[in-house]
Parts: sequence; C-alpha cells; structure tokens
Amino acid sequence: MDSEVAREQALDAAEGLFYARGIQSVGMDALRGASGVSLKRLYQLFPAKEQLVEAYLARRDARWRGRLAEHVAGQPDPQERIPAVFDWLEEWFGEDGFRGCAWINAYGELGATSDRVAEQVRTHKEAFRSYLATLVADAGLPAALTGPLFLLAEGAMVTAGVTGSAQPAAEARAAARVLVSAAG
Repeated sequence: MDSEVAREQALDAAEGLFYARGIQSVGMDALRGASGVSLKRLYQLFPAKEQLVEAYLARRDARWRGRLAEHVAGQPDPQERIPAVFDWLEEWFGEDGFRGCAWINAYGELGATSDRVAEQVRTHKEAFRSYLATLVADAGLPAALTGPLFLLAEGAMVTAGVTGSAQPAAEARAAARVLVSAAG
C-alpha cells in the first residue's frame, strides 16, 4: 500500500473514531481495524498516537475552515457574511454525528498533557479568530468587534456540543446581528 494512501486511510479512520468516541478511548488496534492499515504501518507513519492526533487536527482544520469560507463567500454583502458564519455553524451543529468542536474536545482530553495537541488547538482557534477579523474589516466595522464575535461563535460551539442542539447558533447569530448593528 502506497504511503500516502495508507496515511489518508489512517487519518480517515482517526477522524471518524476520535471525533465520535474521543481520542483517549480509541486505541491503535481500533484504528488498525477501521483503516485497514497494519499496526506496523500505522507506527511507521505515526510513531506516537500524539502525532496521529496532531495530523488529524491539522487536516480537519483545513477542511473545516475551507467549508466555512466557501459558505460565507456565497454571501455577496460583506456585512451579511458575519451572520453567515453563524448560519454555517447552525448547519454544522445539525449534522448527524455532531459532537461539538473537535479542537475543544481534543484540548479537554489532552491539552494539559500534550504540547503538540495544545498547539494545534491554539493554531486552529487563532486562524478562526483571524478569519473573523477579516470579515469584520471587510464589512467596514471596528476591529474591536472581532473578539465578541469570536466568543459568540466559540460559546455556541461548546453549548451545541453539550446540548446536542443547533439552537445556540441561532441565538449567537441574533446576538451577532445586534453587535454588528450597534457597531455600524
């Protein structure tokens, strides 16, 4: 099996299992079974489970932010792109198998013991915040609006993960509209 194919199969299995069941509850044997990649090959690709977690989070980050940006870019009005973030979050929260934010979940499980995982989480959150800052600037709004919008989105993610409801996105979107209106 080609290295890149084996790597992708391992990451696909890791993403499905880690997100659904949690990182610590999934052993390398389960990943071997789900990926079809031998245990020896898994350890050649990822000498430590922490490296697999890091790669899973990095790949998920690129996909997550890409999906969000694609959705938001469909909104021609720069001021409406901000609420569009929350529209996308609402859709995501309503997906089958939604289990909250993968990065918050990973940080909760491993952030205190894995610098590599904590760094992946920080990188993802900083990139998301930076994306929101760009949307705020493009809408001609004060940069100070970025922090509150970021906190609304993050709070909605945590609450949706805990409650299993998409409603937090709608509530955060309404609050974001109030903030945008007051700042504009």
